Amino acid sequence: MPDILGATNPVPGYDKTSLNRNVTVSPESTPPQIQNVPDPTRVNRADNRTEQQDSNLQGDGKIRYDSNFQTFLQRLRDAPNLADVLSRIFSGEGTIVSSGMSAGIAEELSQILEMLRMDESQLLDFLSGQFKSGTRFSGALFALLRNAYGRASSEGVRTDILQFLKTYLDFDSTKHLETNILRDLGRMADAMPASWAEKLRDLTAQLKNSMAAGDRQSGLFLLQREIFPYMASYVERTHDMGLPRTLLTMLALNVARYENGSEERLMETFHQLSGYGTLRDQLGGIDGPALLKLLRSGQVPEGSKALQFSDHLAAAAARALRGEGSAEAQELFRNLLSAMLINESVYMPVNHYLIPLEWDGRMLFSELWVDPDAEDEEERRKKGGSGGNNTMRFLFKMDVQSLGLFDIILTSQGKEVDIQIHCPDKVVPFTRQIEEGISQILVRNDLTPARILVRRMERPVTLTEVFPKIYEGKNSINVKV
Repeated sequence: MPDILGATNPVPGYDKTSLNRNVTVSPESTPPQIQNVPDPTRVNRADNRTEQQDSNLQGDGKIRYDSNFQTFLQRLRDAPNLADVLSRIFSGEGTIVSSGMSAGIAEELSQILEMLRMDESQLLDFLSGQFKSGTRFSGALFALLRNAYGRASSEGVRTDILQFLKTYLDFDSTKHLETNILRDLGRMADAMPASWAEKLRDLTAQLKNSMAAGDRQSGLFLLQREIFPYMASYVERTHDMGLPRTLLTMLALNVARYENGSEERLMETFHQLSGYGTLRDQLGGIDGPALLKLLRSGQVPEGSKALQFSDHLAAAAARALRGEGSAEAQELFRNLLSAMLINESVYMPVNHYLIPLEWDGRMLFSELWVDPDAEDEEERRKKGGSGGNNTMRFLFKMDVQSLGLFDIILTSQGKEVDIQIHCPDKVVPFTRQIEEGISQILVRNDLTPARILVRRMERPVTLTEVFPKIYEGKNSINVKV
């Protein structure tokens, strides 16, 4: 029986206390299986930590949970073909896929089908609506601020420019924020017991009336003085740390943005910019009403086809993901949203647009990616091009009913245009006619066809092949929260 009091003599060489006293600890003698503590202020020796960013730069392999950018590359590689997904949702001549679609989804899709019948002028309005809705900071005012930010020598000027842009973003997102706030309050009431939920629904109804009347101050007063304390009191007294606490956190974020996006706050941040000498001459003549008119002129009109299309498509996707329809329908809309979110990622350096339409009785679903500055000035000089002409690159992915998938790469520098078309097998016999037709179209529009090439598609072109600048994100610091 062992003597737990340690009265017996220890075995020579196995006295743990003496062994521990004799061990010398140094960085060189640290066992390799012991990992360094991450310290951004020091350069530690190499170890077996998984946070190193020296592999998997192309987005292949297992998901890298240590890097947002690597995760973006992997999801971009695995993203479904959006044009193919749309063609599966809509099939036939104006008919809707009936594989488990509910009546609500079918109604939303039927309204979209009515919108897809467009002529040339309607298609132009549809595209211009997407351009405006996809780029908020466009126009002369934001171009001026962009140049001022690049030339500013004071950190205060840059900080105030960014603060104005942040306020404008919240101001422009007012309806979106109001929708989020009301939706979260409704979910909170559903998660509460009936004794708590009744009062919250009454407060939500008052808030909805204030928002409908455009009375932001009354709505903020109601949120800050009554609704938020009431929800916080419920979480505190019931110790409900699940969905109600999460909704309370989301409500705090949306209310802060809602308060920051008021007209008064927008005017305050704008007049702060007008006080700087570098901006006084350009901005001094713009008063409050002129500023609001200037900002609203760049917004998409409420009744535009681009907004109606996105609203109906979002409503159909929401119904499908809430459980309406079959598993196949849910999977289609899940792939649709996944592809659209990837293309709208902050790591995507090119603009993305969707072009669905019915032309001459034939359905066409197309995606368009645009890089307005595909090559910098140094790259243009290396190729012998003019330093003053900007290089624009376009990628079209078109799925034409009864023909198949087309990949069109268009590069434009000045008046010179280079077009490469990858076509399905059905179109290969007509490649020569297509090349001649495209050349004639370019010449009629006072453009110079540098190279027109139509060939059979071996495989679909990837985004990273056409826009290699997507990989530029690997030069930044990769983090994962």
